[in-house]
Amino acid sequence: MKTRPRLPAPPSLASLLAEGPLALFLDFDGTLVEIAEGPDAIRVPERLGAGLETLAERLGGALALVSGRGIDNLTAHLGAVPLHLAGSHGGHVLAPDGVPLREAEPLPAAAAAALDDYARDNGLLYERKAHGGALHFRARPDLEGEAHRFADGLATEHGLATKRGKAVIELVWPGADKGGAVELLLGHAPFAGARPVFLGDDVTDEDGFAACARRGGFGIAVGERPSAAARFSLDSVKDVHAWLEL
Repeated sequence: MKTRPRLPAPPSLASLLAEGPLALFLDFDGTLVEIAEGPDAIRVPERLGAGLETLAERLGGALALVSGRGIDNLTAHLGAVPLHLAGSHGGHVLAPDGVPLREAEPLPAAAAAALDDYARDNGLLYERKAHGGALHFRARPDLEGEAHRFADGLATEHGLATKRGKAVIELVWPGADKGGAVELLLGHAPFAGARPVFLGDDVTDEDGFAACARRGGFGIAVGERPSAAARFSLDSVKDVHAWLEL
């Protein structure tokens, strides 16, 4: 199989800011914090929230976290940081003052119950979210194919969509993707008119990379996964922190 060549490192943050207004969209797991065995097992650097707040001030407020996690989960780990937050893959977006810019409905109760039952019966982890539900199979990689088939069938039954990530598959409402979150925020101050840059490590971040490219910006892929839409890459979470000057 032919592999994609390694993408180059991005220009420095200072050089990009010198060129004009910049908007940053940051994934969370695998980008700002290391991937862990489960969603609640992550280790969040003590000063991460404060560092992101300082970075947002440097950008004139044009910084958003765009994560598959629910916003309540993000704030549980980071505290009540005054940032734009896009959770559930962009299905739920809040301004720093808590004003909702987009809010999806929760999953149908029958779909959520079916995910919960399937996880319990098969030794998987079910992560409940305000606007979705995720099956984590890191502890049972042998069930990856079966879990995907189950989730795809459940999505078809209830008119939902699936999002695939690293050892996880999630059910969401159609149209809830990170590219949509980027497009939404670029229509609002302080993002409007700024050059958009998205940093992320997983396949769900490709939508964000593509949205930024359409709007004159670019994506930065984090880690070893080949990316079809990013222009640059960084090797690790540590390199992301260094590039962001956190």
